[in-house]
Amino acid sequence: MDVSIVIPAYNEEGRIIPTLEKICSYFQSAGMSFEVIVVDDGSKDGTVRTVTQWQKNKLFSSPLRGEDEGGGEIVRIISHPVNMGKGAAVRTGVLAAKGNLILFSDADLSTPIEEFEKLRRVMDEGYDVAIGSRGLSESDVKIKQNLLRRMIGVAGSYMIKLMVIKRFADTQCGFKMFSNEKGKLLFRRQKIQGFAFDVELLYRAVRRNYRIKEVPVVWMNSVVSRVDTVRDPLRVLRDLLRIRMGF
Repeated sequence: MDVSIVIPAYNEEGRIIPTLEKICSYFQSAGMSFEVIVVDDGSKDGTVRTVTQWQKNKLFSSPLRGEDEGGGEIVRIISHPVNMGKGAAVRTGVLAAKGNLILFSDADLSTPIEEFEKLRRVMDEGYDVAIGSRGLSESDVKIKQNLLRRMIGVAGSYMIKLMVIKRFADTQCGFKMFSNEKGKLLFRRQKIQGFAFDVELLYRAVRRNYRIKEVPVVWMNSVVSRVDTVRDPLRVLRDLLRIRMGF
């Protein structure tokens, strides 16, 4: 299988289906073998029910059922019984992935799926990890976050560089790609389950001398956010301290 796309989802009933439609359409048009793994992180809405019903409708009306070497559906859903955090959801999806390349993407597609090709070109050059970035001069941020979230982002980026790792302009963009082997090695060792998991993964990758490239991407802020602007920054700070202190 060429690629696995992992989508962490928490209360995404309202926007998960358009995301699945866009991803499937893109990879089918590209003629690539792929799977989409939706990891429902203990949603309290109808995310699981919505995806399951969409699967049934698509399998009935169109050729979205594809057989890989193991024989499986192109879109599948894995559920956490309780909310465990974005990092935990991505980890579950990555460890279940079959593709030679593993991409994880936010459920709102703030980075359009078409940006996949930029990251794939980097991987084809021999890199182990390719990360989408909003912080490079070539990045194209079409819709910005509100002022409060931008201020939190700037402060968070400063703390990440001060405490953990300096070399990346943007560690938090939810659009990252790994080779299957290196990605699973990183995620098996992952300890952070919340939003700081990206920092931990990059920290571990640098320490293991993986080849990593930051790639400028298109990005559009979604008006619907799962980030609590008070509690989540405090949790990130706590987790940065854990990484700094060796967990």
